[in-house]
Amino acid sequence: MTTVLIVDDQPLQRYGFRMLLDSVPETDVVGEAAHGAEAVRKTAEFRPDVVLMDVRMPGMDGIEATRRIVAAGDRSRVLVLTTFDIDEYVYAALRAGASGFLLKDARPEELLAGIRAVAVGDAVIAPALTRRLLNEFARLVPPGGGSAEDPSLSSLTDREREILVAIGKGWSNGEIATRFVLSESTVKTHVGRVLSKIGARDRIQAVIFAYDHGLARPRPD
Repeated sequence: MTTVLIVDDQPLQRYGFRMLLDSVPETDVVGEAAHGAEAVRKTAEFRPDVVLMDVRMPGMDGIEATRRIVAAGDRSRVLVLTTFDIDEYVYAALRAGASGFLLKDARPEELLAGIRAVAVGDAVIAPALTRRLLNEFARLVPPGGGSAEDPSLSSLTDREREILVAIGKGWSNGEIATRFVLSESTVKTHVGRVLSKIGARDRIQAVIFAYDHGLARPRPD
């Protein structure tokens, strides 16, 4: 059972999400919030597995709410829902610690799959959309990124560093496995170790880490 908190300033939108989530046995809606401050408070109260977070809301928006929820260090993970596919708001939400994002017009099965993925620690961005996100990230990060000399980087093996660079390029586990002639289960193990060593909550945070330290740039389309 995956517990979910729905955050959106539109009552009809919250109702639609609740109807969908209540229709499947594996999800349990533990509450709703109409703005960011209420989302932060109810996340601390109910400790849901997943917070479905709208970005644009009056008062405290979804970005600041995400930042506070993640900073609290609880187990709740944030899945951003937005009307826009790539914009500065979604970018900022990912920097704040969101585990991914979906469009509000996603198909019901996509939303349910996204909730399940985020609940177990995966990031939710389709590979094609990841590439667009990386291009946006590259535009906003200063040329050269940050320094690659970081204590957590020195703890990586040569293979783990290669895996981190591949994650930064937006490669899927399957693509990494093909490139390095590894099984996908081995790649998954490497990815888990990389995330642990660099202190990343999920794959999206690893992408951001790779860019911040100058290890990755988007590959040409």
